[in-house]
This record gives sequence, C-alpha cells and structure tokens, in this order.
Amino acid sequence: MSSMIARVGERVRKARERKGIPRRVLSERSGVSPRYLAQLEAGEGNISIGLLQRVAVALDHRIEWLTGEEDPWNSEALRVADLFRTASSDTQQAVMRILTPEPAESMRANRICLVGLRGAGKSTLGKLAGQALNLPFVELNSEIEANSGMPVDEVMALYGQEGYRKLEAQAINRIIATHDALVLAVAGGIVAEPETYTFLLAHFHTIWIMTSADEHMNRVRAQGDERPMAGNPEAMEQLRSILTSREALYGKAQARLDTSGQSVQNSVSQLLNLIQEQHFLD
Repeated sequence: MSSMIARVGERVRKARERKGIPRRVLSERSGVSPRYLAQLEAGEGNISIGLLQRVAVALDHRIEWLTGEEDPWNSEALRVADLFRTASSDTQQAVMRILTPEPAESMRANRICLVGLRGAGKSTLGKLAGQALNLPFVELNSEIEANSGMPVDEVMALYGQEGYRKLEAQAINRIIATHDALVLAVAGGIVAEPETYTFLLAHFHTIWIMTSADEHMNRVRAQGDERPMAGNPEAMEQLRSILTSREALYGKAQARLDTSGQSVQNSVSQLLNLIQEQHFLD
C-alpha cells in the first residue's frame, strides 16, 4: 500500500508540474486542501478514492493514470494528448476534423454555447441574443435542476462534484438530442471535465465570454451575491488564479468576446456580429 501511495503522489506532482499548475491553484480546482495535496505528493497521504478523483479531474487526467502500475508517462495516448493540449487552435481543429467521422459543422448544427467564468455575462447576453435570433435560450444549470428536481446547490450537497458532472453531461446529451438550434450558457467549471468539454466543443459553436477579474467580481456582487468576498480576503487573488489556470481551456472555444467596459447593449451587438461573421447559423 505504501508503494502505491508513493507512486500516486509522484504522478500527481509530475502531472501538476508538467502543466505548470501551482499547488494552491490545484487545491482550488479540486477542492482538496493544500496541506493534503502536499502530503499526497510526498507519499504520506492516505487519500480517499473520492478526493483522488477530484485531483485527477483537476489535472485533466483519468484516475487510472494515477493509480495503475504501468508508467503513464510512457503512454502513447498521453503524449498525443499533451501535444494536442499545447497545439495551436488551428492545429487542434485540423486534428478534430481528421478524428471526427462526421463533419464538425454538421455535428454543431445551429447550436451556440457561451462558456466563461461566472460574472462574464453569459446568461444576460445569451438570453438577449436568443431573443434577437429567435432561438431558444437554455441555461445548463436550469436544465439540470429541472431534471433532478432540486437546486444545483442541493445536487452538489447530495451527489458531490462527481455526481453533478454526470448530470451535467447527461443534460448536454439531452439538449443535443432535442435542439438543432439554440443558445446555451454553461457553468464556468465545465472546462474542468475533459470528456464533457471536448464533447461540448464538438457539438456546439462555442464562444468564450470574457472580462477582467475586477468586473467578474463586481458583477457577481451586483447580483446580490456576497459569497465570493464573505470571510475571504484573498477572494480576488483566487479569482485571478482561476482565470489564469482556465485561460487555455476557455481559449479552445471557436471565438471570444471581451465584455470589459462594455454596456450590455454594445456586448449584445458585438455577439450578434460575431455569430454572423463566424457563420455559426449558416
């Protein structure tokens, strides 16, 4: 058992260092304390399967890669995944065209998805864009709540992060099966689930709605939610860390719209122009 714990700890440390993720950021993304992560990487932590799964997800790896006896760093699939992750957007799209049996445009149909961190304006812009384009607007969390019969907070409390991610993936599948044309807004953390996010990118025209860390925080607080700051003087620093750690993931979207310093109406106009320029509805 001790040899396995040491092996898992070494692989977690190597994966984190290869991706350039500080331990503090990995802690924020996985929900596992920095102290626990330090013990794990040192081969001293007796981590539960549930917590290890969170760490694996935050590192964009399968849990088997951390626990298996075979050295994952010699895995051909892992090397290909690393090359794909660091490739340019054009190269990634070219690879997806080769590996995808159905043309990308056909798979995406007229479905548009807005990704980005909370407070960027996805819900507001998505609803207004849907009205302007005469398309239904759907918030993924609302779809999850409707099908689970409970608020997202209760879903998380009852099923945990892993359970929520499963419901999230199921909701996306339902939306694809029932809508060829819509505007969808998803939660900011969906990019932390590699399989779901890759599936989303393949079946939706994706747009990264982005803004500055200050505006993210101000908009959330303007909605009456003081949780980001309550008893947490380092909230802004943590927000910037999350933005930095997810930048490459959000950057996989086909297009991006910066709403910093923009009025809602200007941002909606820019979004509609972007959709037209990118031929997302052609």
